[in-house]
Amino acid sequence: MDVADLGLPVEVPSTALFTDQYELTMLQAALKAGTAERRSVFEVFTRRLPDGRRYGVVAGTGRVLDAVENFRFDADVLRFLRERGVVDDETLDWLARYRFSGDVWGYPEGEVYFPGSPIMRVEGSFAECVLLETVILSILNHDSAIAAAASRMSSAAGERPLIEMGARRTHELAAVAAARAAYVGGFTTTSDLAAGFRYGIPTVGTSAHAFTLLHDHERDAFRAQVDSLGRGTTLLVDTYDVTEAVRLAVEVAGPELGAVRIDSGDLLLVAHRVRRQLDELGATGTRIIVTSDLDEYAIASLAAAPVDAYGVGTQLVTGSGHPTASMVYKLVARAESDEPEAPLVPVAKKSSGGKTSVGGRKWAARRPDAHGVAEAEVVGTGAVPAELADRLLLVELVKGGAVVTREPLDVARDRHVAARAGLPLSATQLSRGEPVIPTEYVHDRSGN
Repeated sequence: MDVADLGLPVEVPSTALFTDQYELTMLQAALKAGTAERRSVFEVFTRRLPDGRRYGVVAGTGRVLDAVENFRFDADVLRFLRERGVVDDETLDWLARYRFSGDVWGYPEGEVYFPGSPIMRVEGSFAECVLLETVILSILNHDSAIAAAASRMSSAAGERPLIEMGARRTHELAAVAAARAAYVGGFTTTSDLAAGFRYGIPTVGTSAHAFTLLHDHERDAFRAQVDSLGRGTTLLVDTYDVTEAVRLAVEVAGPELGAVRIDSGDLLLVAHRVRRQLDELGATGTRIIVTSDLDEYAIASLAAAPVDAYGVGTQLVTGSGHPTASMVYKLVARAESDEPEAPLVPVAKKSSGGKTSVGGRKWAARRPDAHGVAEAEVVGTGAVPAELADRLLLVELVKGGAVVTREPLDVARDRHVAARAGLPLSATQLSRGEPVIPTEYVHDRSGN
């Protein structure tokens, strides 16, 4: 669900300044050289996965489409550029008319990817495509990093639900994007109301330690919460003594108490003790929710504990140690002349130091083995082998400047579950390892 679906007025700010200055200075130089309108192909990919990770997760595609639609140089933006002397008047006149009119193809949101996967392909004139580099990378690098961490956590959690609660651990706008990406990666709810408002993600939340400390007695705090929110609420039981708090919680709410939350201590040990106590008090249906700096490893360590749900904050919104997906946006093909029908020629960076790239407009497919399990990510240029024709990964997102593919967030979330299930079982291992399938390249010398 989007804000627009609620029938409310929506102010959509320009995304044009979510860019680096050198995008505009390159544009100015290309306009003067007469090469700005040369047909070009840019691709987003990563040369490697974060150390030890076995797969990546594409997230942020929907936000990229919004950013491309709203990439407009309005009067205030142009005034800023003019006052700062960023570019000359000729370039400002060109920017005032800017509308992306090209095509965008990409892996659909929620899909998995590997080193070299052409996650997104942007085609059009050099001028209109180069301006989008920073905003596209900013979104995909952040959201894909969060979704990858979320995917690992949801895999470790199994059928137990995950609550995203990292808003206070990151920038306020990044928190909304992180909640969205976490939902794609397998989380079920968020504590961030802005994410719920903007993207329709289910929201949850009850109380913090401050609410208990506000009252003269813990019983008074529990009574106030139950009277306000009902017996199905979640009571926080580790402000003082956990055992006494659990006793009071059931006494106040009765065996119909919805859940208790544990936010500190040896969670494995405390969860077992709390479960036993709840059962002895007749609250056999009361759930146990654990929080406290969890990551995928801590979640996995609690697999045998009587825990019903996990709340994750800091480690999730920081990518569990890998806050970026290290994606890049590179020119891989350009027209050999300024003629509209000039053929494309592949171009690629060939410098040393591990920053080389592969030229040519690419397709990608995932080849399965005899059991239907993925065995290779195949990336190529030119003709697609017949046996891979029905396994192509890129879909058309923008055609002639118009967005042609939009989908509900739940579709991306379900897609990720299916994509992860199609990988070898070792994909979900938390131990450090290489990408779970290799990337194979099939080259075509024409680059078209």
